[in-house]
Amino acid sequence: MGQGTLTATVAEPKYWHLRTVLLRTMNTEFSTGQVLPNERELSARFGVARATLRQALDQLELEGRLVRRRGIGTLVAAPRVGVPVGERESGRAGVVLGHEWKAVDCTTAAASAALARTLGIAEGEQVHTVRRLRVVQGVTVAVESLHVPTAGLPHLAVVVDGGDRARGVLRQLERLGIDGESRSVELGVAESVEAGLLERPPGTPVLVVTTQYAAAGRLAAFGVSTYRADTCKLTFGESGAAAVQVATPVAAATAS
Repeated sequence: MGQGTLTATVAEPKYWHLRTVLLRTMNTEFSTGQVLPNERELSARFGVARATLRQALDQLELEGRLVRRRGIGTLVAAPRVGVPVGERESGRAGVVLGHEWKAVDCTTAAASAALARTLGIAEGEQVHTVRRLRVVQGVTVAVESLHVPTAGLPHLAVVVDGGDRARGVLRQLERLGIDGESRSVELGVAESVEAGLLERPPGTPVLVVTTQYAAAGRLAAFGVSTYRADTCKLTFGESGAAAVQVATPVAAATAS
C-alpha cells in the first residue's frame, strides 16, 4: 500500500480537530491572559466529551498556546518574545533587558570518551562543566551545560567553588578571545535533571541547541542548551543567525 493511500485512510483524531477549532476560537474571541470558560461550558458549546476536550486542551498547553493556573483556570498564553541565540548574548558578554544567565554550579571531572571526542582532547583529561539557567522575565526557559577543558584555562583560581567558580570559568573563557561559534538545533525530550530545573515533567519536548566555541584555531568550549519547546520557537534573521522566541509570562501580562 502506498504512503498516499495509507495517509488517506487515517481519520483525524477528534481531539486534534477540536484543537484546531479551539485555536481558531481563541484567536478570534479571546485576548492574551483571558480565562477560557470551564470544561463543562466548552464541552457543551462544541458538543464533545470532556475526555476529548481535555486532550485538546493538553495539546494546546503543550504547544504553549494555553497556560493553566491553579485557582484561576485555563488562560490564553501571551505571544512569544524574541530571545536571540547569537554570539554576543551567549552569556559571556552583553545583556538583554529582562534576560539573564544564572550560574548554578561548576564541577571538574575527567572527560568521558564521548565528551573527549567532541572537545578534541584525550579521554580522561580534566574538564570544567558550568551549569547555568537562562531566565526571561523571571521564568526559567533554558538550562545549559558548558564544557571547557582545564588545560585551556591555566590561570583559573582553584580556591573558589560553586557559582563563584562557574563565573571564574566564564571570565577566563571570555579572556581567551572567542573568535568563532557554530550551532546546531534539534528536537529532544527533557531528561530528569533538566526537566527539574525547567520545572517541567521528564519527557517534555525541548529544543536542544549545541554550540562550539573556537579560540586561536582550536575548540575552546562546547555547550548544550536545553530550551522549553512549549514556550520557545526559532526564528531566522537576515544574517541567517537563529533566535529563540519565548512566550511572555501570562501572569505578567495580566498584571499590567
